[in-house]
Amino acid sequence: MAKKDALKELQVRLAERLQAVRDQPREAGWLAVEVAGVGVLLPLGQAGEIHNARQLTVVPHARPWLVGVANLRGQLQAVVDLARFLGLREASQAPVGAQLVALNPNLRLNCALRVDRLLGLRDAARMQLQAASGEPQPAFAGARWRDDQGRLWQALDLAALAADARFLDVAEAQAT
Repeated sequence: MAKKDALKELQVRLAERLQAVRDQPREAGWLAVEVAGVGVLLPLGQAGEIHNARQLTVVPHARPWLVGVANLRGQLQAVVDLARFLGLREASQAPVGAQLVALNPNLRLNCALRVDRLLGLRDAARMQLQAASGEPQPAFAGARWRDDQGRLWQALDLAALAADARFLDVAEAQAT
């Protein structure tokens, strides 16, 4: 009888804990990456699979930041050098250890971002929101955060990036 009561009590405590977790607001979760020495936060809900940077097929007449296409799990994905797109690097040479972060399929854009390094996961509970700089920012530039070690991070809204007219305009302008 004591074992049944103890088991029932354990089940009640577990149910209460699960309910408490469900009732708590979720913290923002990011994939932390580095591009040209800058810390960038990509929302986990908008990021897709991570792949090793691989051989890319060059796309003729494309903007310099569109470094090619890659076959990722049987699907062709345009690959954007994020550092070059953001104006942080001139050349599109892939750094050793570069990775591809595909956009979440829900964004409906077959695209992967080439980043220099993956730095793990971050959440808002361990970061401090920074005041806006006052300089004009593109719509896809989210808030700036500072971590426990004092590093500054720029959040990017990948859904806004996927809808950005400049990001979608991949063809190099042709002289007529």
